[in-house]
Amino acid sequence: MSRDYTLHTSKTPSGPRINYQAELNEQQYAAVTAPPGQTLVIAGAGSGKTRTLTYRVAWLLDNGVLPEQILLLTFTNKAAREMLERVTALVPVDTRRLWSGTFHSIGNKLLRWNAERLGYRKGFSIMDREDQKDLMETVVTASGIDTGGFRFPKAEVLGDIYSMADNTGTPLPRLIKERYPHFEKVADLIIRLRELYQNKKVETNCMDFDDLLTQSVRLLKENQDLSERYREQFEFVLVDEYQDTNSLQCEFVELLTGKDGNLMVVGDDAQSIYSWRGADVTNILNFHEHWPKARSHKIEVNYRSVPEVLALANASIANNKAQIRKNLQPARPAKNQLPALVPLDSSSAQASFIAQRILEQNEQGVEFNEMAVIYRAHFHSMEIQMELTNRGIPFQITSGLRFFEQAHVKDVACFMKFAVNRRDEVSFMRMVKLIPGIGGSSAHKVWNEWLKTEAAQAEVMMGKFSELLIPMTVPKKARETWDQFAYTLDEMIVNGQPATPPEMIRSILEGVYRDYMQAKFKNAEQREQDLEQLSNYGTRFTDPLEFLSQLSLLSGVDTDNKPDEQDRDAVTLTTAHQAKGLEWHTVFAVWLADGMFPHARAVEESEAGIEEERRLFYVTVTRAKDELYLTYPLLNYQARDGDILVKPSRFISELNPELMEKWNVRGGW
Repeated sequence: MSRDYTLHTSKTPSGPRINYQAELNEQQYAAVTAPPGQTLVIAGAGSGKTRTLTYRVAWLLDNGVLPEQILLLTFTNKAAREMLERVTALVPVDTRRLWSGTFHSIGNKLLRWNAERLGYRKGFSIMDREDQKDLMETVVTASGIDTGGFRFPKAEVLGDIYSMADNTGTPLPRLIKERYPHFEKVADLIIRLRELYQNKKVETNCMDFDDLLTQSVRLLKENQDLSERYREQFEFVLVDEYQDTNSLQCEFVELLTGKDGNLMVVGDDAQSIYSWRGADVTNILNFHEHWPKARSHKIEVNYRSVPEVLALANASIANNKAQIRKNLQPARPAKNQLPALVPLDSSSAQASFIAQRILEQNEQGVEFNEMAVIYRAHFHSMEIQMELTNRGIPFQITSGLRFFEQAHVKDVACFMKFAVNRRDEVSFMRMVKLIPGIGGSSAHKVWNEWLKTEAAQAEVMMGKFSELLIPMTVPKKARETWDQFAYTLDEMIVNGQPATPPEMIRSILEGVYRDYMQAKFKNAEQREQDLEQLSNYGTRFTDPLEFLSQLSLLSGVDTDNKPDEQDRDAVTLTTAHQAKGLEWHTVFAVWLADGMFPHARAVEESEAGIEEERRLFYVTVTRAKDELYLTYPLLNYQARDGDILVKPSRFISELNPELMEKWNVRGGW
């Protein structure tokens, strides 16, 4: 015989200490005070999602739920920390007893107490990305697998492949075929290495970042007593940004909640933009299929943007078929200024317009850090970076390094530098170390051998690189690539004279560097787009030395200011993905052309790909509080094809023109 008994915190005789109805709008209040059970809260952009979730936690504590009975899952430690700080300010309860953190940090907590059940020992180590790479390299070396040549994935790429398989629940052979087709020839080796890697982690008592979730799910599935214990402990489970969950995270939530548990998920399907890293929008769209008893709440009052911006955002996202319908309502008064649609003659005119409007806005009292330029891909920012630099406008980049400081740009530049300056030891060393099998020692040996040739001393290149380089002694593993590398250098000098910058870049990319990128970088496609843009920029120069000088000057600007110094007065340059969750007075959404935004790959894929791109556009425009500029060039110059007529993005064409004010920009003196 047994009896259930519930322990509650003490409550003041007067009831809750917060006037929730006064603090929240009607929609927020309904969600915050929802009864136990399963609840889906759709919180639109700028509608106070964090406020709603914070007050929900406070409401539970205020109504007698113990802190340790609450589990709050977030996507960043910062989000969890900020929510707890807000809860502490609302309710005088020791929130340190509340289980709050990222999926991985909660997984780590479960594993610390129970990892022995999975064959690990107490005190297991958690590997960071560098540690994971080192262990993977050890496994590859010990396996005896021949990884010679550029085609076999490097340790970092292997880790990315395994991570995607774990987080999406996709069998490895299928994942390689669908996402990494260039590795299909070595798929069996990749699969074999995964097993060896898993065994090595157990042997060394180490877990990588993904194990914190995969092993936690395995722990709960294989040990019913543990899953029941945690379900009993966590009376209320809350999940932030549910639209960004993947299949593994969903399974983790379901295992900790149970089919009859109290679960509240908060998110916005219109801001689901991370399928490329495994997020699955159907988790939120089909929530009621998993949880048929769930109630739904919508929070649609937007406190961020003026009505004119919201009208455009609402009209855009309405074109998506797969969505939970909502309509953002403005809390702010009209500004009587429509979003500006600004077609421009060229990409350089686009950059000039943005720089000029930034300066004009600043003169009118808008701080630089209240303005942002948002783009679909990092390479879209290249000319804008150049223009802002030339005009002395401070900027910070959240989408990565300054364009000309990126590794792949510097790699290509070192080929070009050596071709025109055959005594450039730094460029030679960087270049040859890209070849598998050549490290520091062998690089020095071939450099010293090169110095003995007449070509190394001559002002003008006589003969061919291949005639001098191929006979040199290099490690056996490097031989095939070394020869190709020599032939690539041959193409860069024509009749004793350097080829044009675009011709050089094309030779480097097609000769050796595309293969290198695919094996080395998990975002090889994006990097290749960067190099195409660099080639387009190179058409401005006939002399490679002038081109290389300009690259060096641009990469050396403002090196004392770190890009992550968010508190300085500087314009933000960011991709749309990294702009999510942020806001600015003025937003410039740039390169709004089909094939650019939406991305060309999405245009070629299914309707689901286009709909995610439209959600990304929605995220972009809803970052603007007061002013929004939508720009695109009418002509896009390509190094191979010359001027190409640009179609405006379908996300603009499908809108009612009355939602925008078209600006006709002309050149001036």
